[in-house]
Amino acid sequence: MSKPTVIAVSNQKGGVGKTTTALNLGVGLASEGKKVLLVDMDPQASLTISLGWQRPDDLQTTVATLMSKVMNGQGINPGEGILHHPEGVDLVPSSIELSGMEVSLVNAMSREKILKQYLENVKKDYDFVILDCMPSLGMLTVNALSAANQVLVPVQANYLSAKGLEQLLDTVNKVKQQINPRLKIEGILLTMVDSRTNFTKDISQLIRDTYGGKIKVFKTDIPRSIRAAETTVEGKSIFAHDPHGKVAEAYKDLTKEVLNHAEKRIKRQSPQL
Repeated sequence: MSKPTVIAVSNQKGGVGKTTTALNLGVGLASEGKKVLLVDMDPQASLTISLGWQRPDDLQTTVATLMSKVMNGQGINPGEGILHHPEGVDLVPSSIELSGMEVSLVNAMSREKILKQYLENVKKDYDFVILDCMPSLGMLTVNALSAANQVLVPVQANYLSAKGLEQLLDTVNKVKQQINPRLKIEGILLTMVDSRTNFTKDISQLIRDTYGGKIKVFKTDIPRSIRAAETTVEGKSIFAHDPHGKVAEAYKDLTKEVLNHAEKRIKRQSPQL
């Protein structure tokens, strides 16, 4: 099997649809027959809660436990701490314990690569690993960027979100230069798009004009929807909650774009016969 694609879903701004995107892209890929591992890298544990584990702080093993074991040189058993969701994705959950990890990492050896070291043992069982990053550019996000080979950037179609992109792209470049030369931007994904307003159309165009030459902007826009927000309470994806709705259709299209991109990349990497 070819190497797995590790995608960090990242933006230091909150409320741009990172968790919704990580969850629905993961389930979308699983529905296409891919083996998918989701990793919740946010101490608020939104992804863990959205997948139905409503009390993350009661979980015995989370990503913080596993990263601590790596830092302390302890062994990790196969499958340890990985939860299985009925829609075909696996999850390494998070909890508030992860917020202490940011502090512990400061004094750790190879502190930017603790998550990467954990994933080295796990990712061989998967086609895609999707990391849901916290809304900051701290040490946990740097760990995610160090472990990833792609960054998917959800951006809300408004002016402030567009402005915040510069900072994130700057961090991605630093990580690429100093820690992870293989890191590439998978693309910018416009989320919460209200196609009825001219303002949204203008911002979408602005982002495409500003970055489209250097960075891929996904053809798919994710529309604004109350239905999408409701899914977090139910512990399931938009595909299970509202399969024929416009958001499910959009995430299906995004899944296809990501798959096409991955297939092209694999072809480029494979030795020519």
